[in-house]
Amino acid sequence: MNNIVLVHGGFVDGSGWEGVYRSLKKKGYNVSIVQNPTLSLADDVAATKRILASQDRPAILVGHSYGGAVITEAGNDPKVAGLVYITAFAPDKGESVATLIKDPPPDVPVPPILPPQDGYLFLDRAKFRASFAGDVDAERAAFMADSQVPWGVEALSGKISEPAWKTKPSWYLIATDDKMIPPDAQRSMSKRAGSTVVEVKGSHAIYVSQPEAVASLIEQAAKSVKTSAAA
Repeated sequence: MNNIVLVHGGFVDGSGWEGVYRSLKKKGYNVSIVQNPTLSLADDVAATKRILASQDRPAILVGHSYGGAVITEAGNDPKVAGLVYITAFAPDKGESVATLIKDPPPDVPVPPILPPQDGYLFLDRAKFRASFAGDVDAERAAFMADSQVPWGVEALSGKISEPAWKTKPSWYLIATDDKMIPPDAQRSMSKRAGSTVVEVKGSHAIYVSQPEAVASLIEQAAKSVKTSAAA
């Protein structure tokens, strides 16, 4: 199981996966990165399936944040052997990111999402690092804040038709210092999905700040699926 497909979330693009990409490539994996337009869930699922179609064999599909919703839908593709959620949304049938974030507990941080502009969302640049990338060095976090990709409101409301985690094995990395998706929400979603879980102290951008920890879980998933296939 050497093929890995990485799917980014909202407000960012695929370049944030560079550290994870380099780590996995050094270990001999074939790694592809999806560049989601993040305009609608359907568009992002289509973009992911185009990358899956180019794979020469089944792949491990990895999603960060909103990318978790994308892989939950796109993961039904026959080219997908397993799912890895990196501090990500893992919706059930009929759910969307919008429904999952609708009623946050009163004691958790609220992401500094600005009011929609022409149907797109941005994070407050001044608060970006504290909420999204607390363990990323200041210079890189500032670049991430200043290079935000507009996140379409429509993407948040895209509902899952059938969650792939019901039929595919899954793994989940919980970032315990996440200020975007509460760790308890991550625990709830990963438990519901029946995922193999690891918890790592880190921010929502743990895939940027701790690429080795993320790559390690992806490798664990790849080896597990390979062993299961051999059996």
